[in-house]
Order: sequence, then structure tokens, then C-alpha cells
Amino acid sequence: MQELVVDSYSKRLDSYLSSALGISRSKVSKMIKDGNVLVNGNKCKASDSVNIGDKISYEMINEEIKVEAEEIPIDIVYEDDDVIVVNKPNGMVVHPAVGNKSGTLVNALMHHSKNLSSINGEFRPGIVHRIDAYTTGLLMVAKNDKAHEFLQKQLQDKTTTRKYIALVWGVIPNDTGVIDAPIMRDKSDRKKMAVGTINSKDAVTHFKVLERFNNATLIELKLETGRTHQIRVHLSYIGHPVVNDPVYGRRKLIDETGQCLHAKTLGFIHPTTHKYMEFDSELPTCFTNILNKFRGD
Repeated sequence: MQELVVDSYSKRLDSYLSSALGISRSKVSKMIKDGNVLVNGNKCKASDSVNIGDKISYEMINEEIKVEAEEIPIDIVYEDDDVIVVNKPNGMVVHPAVGNKSGTLVNALMHHSKNLSSINGEFRPGIVHRIDAYTTGLLMVAKNDKAHEFLQKQLQDKTTTRKYIALVWGVIPNDTGVIDAPIMRDKSDRKKMAVGTINSKDAVTHFKVLERFNNATLIELKLETGRTHQIRVHLSYIGHPVVNDPVYGRRKLIDETGQCLHAKTLGFIHPTTHKYMEFDSELPTCFTNILNKFRGD
């Protein structure tokens, strides 16, 4: 993302950005709606006010990008008229953006279903929450706006169940633990997140040790909040980064691909039946191959 610092007194965000970038307010509004504008690292609305010193991060989406349906195989764990639960593979980006114009989960979903929610704009139809390209596992997708709002509120209220499995460097001595550390944009690299207090958001991750090896630990993690890169940032912060993490990791296994982080369990209340549903997924081959190397040692 590019960045600019507000240099005038209180103005509407869409008005200020339109003037600063020399583009129409309608285009700015679309950028904001599609999630391509952040104010001080936070999501925003076109009507929000900005003041001197506020930092606006933005990504100019190439208007030539067209989100088209693509016949890409995806692992559908569950589907009905409201919800799709997908088991995302290693390396698949969730939605199109500059640098990832095709081959995303959204492209595949558009081929699979004609009904996807519109709340997150044309670049993220149906997408209620995301996981990183090299994180594997379960995602819930909304097929209509009513379902989307219902599922999104559960995320905001912290009533969903999201459990991850990770293989991390180093031996964690505690059997259980809680990482309670606020997360903000990295001051030196806007594409990264970091633990800090400047324009940060509360972030809480619970972990439980499943298995220990000579120089690594297999753990289960439960999210209390859902910040960008939360698990990876928190584990790096306590000195136990995810194995094969290309951004926050210390070392990499050259002969294997895929970071060892998997969204294994996903639970939520169904938007229509109001019954609790929970789904589970197996670790992918890219994860188990690395895990078996440590077990072999």
C-alpha cells in the first residue's frame, strides 16, 4: 500500500483523498468499500473525518482487473442456501488484488455459485473473513447479505470458534498460555504487522501444547480476536515463529513449501436455523510432510 499524511484540518475522508489523489470521489468510495483504504491502520468509511497527522494507506486498484469466474477445484466441506464452508489449500490467495488478478478463492467461488453476498464489494464477494495465502484450512463464505451480516456480527462479538494448529520453532515449556499483546501496522513496513501501542488493536491468542520435539513444538491455538496476521505476529513476538513463515519466521525448510499454520476447526451459529455448527479439517500434506521430519528426528 502507498501512504500519505493528512495535511489539512478536519475533512471527510472521501473528499480529502479525492483531492489529494486527483481522482473522483466515486472512485475513492469504491476503494474504501473494497477495503483498499486504511486510516491509521484501521478500516474506515467514506464519511469518516480525517485530521492533520492522520496516516492514510491506500492501494490504487487497476481498473482493468476484472473479477471473473474460473473453473478451479475447491474443497467444499459444507454448503446450503446461506453458507459455504471451504477448506482452502496452500498458496491460494483469498481474493483478487494487484499482483493476484486470478486464481483466487473468489474466482473459484464465482464459478461454483451464482449467489454470493455483495457486502464486501466486487473484489470480495461472499468473503466474511480471510486467512493468509500460505495458511491452509477452513473459511466461511456467505451466499447472501443477510447471512453475511449475521456471520460477521459473530466475529465481532467473538462468539465463533476458530482453532488453528501450528508447528513453531523452539520448545515451549508451558503446556498452555495466553498471548495478550496489541497489534499495529509495522512502522518500517506497512505490509507487515507488529506488536505495539501506536494505533493498535487488542489481540488475544490462547495456545495449548500438543507435542514437543527437539527444536520445535506442535500447538493448538484459539483466537479470541481476529487481527491481521495475529497468530504469526504473536508467535514471533514470544520467540516461537511458525515454521516456514516467509514473513515473520526465522528459518525456512528449503525442501518444503507452505507455512505450518492450519485453520483446523470452525464453528458458528447458522444464520437461518440459529443452530450451532462446527467443522473440522485434516492437516494438509504440505504440513504433515514437515511434521513427519521433526517426528523422524
